[in-house]
Amino acid sequence: MSKTIETAKQTETKKRAEIGPTMMGSEILIACLEREGVDTIFAYPGGASMEFHQALSRSKIRTILPRHEQGGVFAAEGYARATGKAGVCMATSGPGATNLVSGIADAYMDSIPLVSITGQVPQAMIGRGAFQETDFFGMTLPIVKHSYLVTDVNDIPRIIKEAFYVATSGRPGPVVVDVPKNIQQAKTQPVFPSEVLVRGYDVDRRASDIELNEIVGLIERVSGRCCMWAAASSAARRARSC
Repeated sequence: MSKTIETAKQTETKKRAEIGPTMMGSEILIACLEREGVDTIFAYPGGASMEFHQALSRSKIRTILPRHEQGGVFAAEGYARATGKAGVCMATSGPGATNLVSGIADAYMDSIPLVSITGQVPQAMIGRGAFQETDFFGMTLPIVKHSYLVTDVNDIPRIIKEAFYVATSGRPGPVVVDVPKNIQQAKTQPVFPSEVLVRGYDVDRRASDIELNEIVGLIERVSGRCCMWAAASSAARRARSC
């Protein structure tokens, strides 16, 4: 009985969230990346993401500087294809963020796990036509599995945990995390969750018998068409040779 109680206590301790020291939002985000096992990030700096780069300079994460944001997002996608882990890229607000769109769309269509982190103008300036402001959250909605616009520095640990879970589970795909500059500069004592729970997100991979039969039927139809096409092509080649 005592062993059972001890095991239960150990399990409960593992599930408890970890409370870290007081840090800036940018430092919290980088610490979250380290907890997710990120060892490489493809990041092009800018005014709205400079705090992230300063935090990265004190991190063990290897920062690769692309010559263009589009090169960075495709490099992160290639990293994901080669390693099976989620690729991570970073860009600043405005045109820096919009340069990621092609790579994000490619990751969405090819089911590649990708986490794209972008800087954003301060919250007070969002929607006011500020310098280098674009609605990156809105413009990427059709080409991502999920998008986040961080409005509270205390939400960063949960959001990053969820972003990697969503990107890598079920059918993999890209997730965007847009972080305003004032959130990056805000300070708080982070609470790093040990588990993630996304309401309404079901990743059950089991298919019903009806769904399997439909898939088998589609494969048979496609295979039949391919055989017919191959036979017709062979007949045409023989006719030309005669």
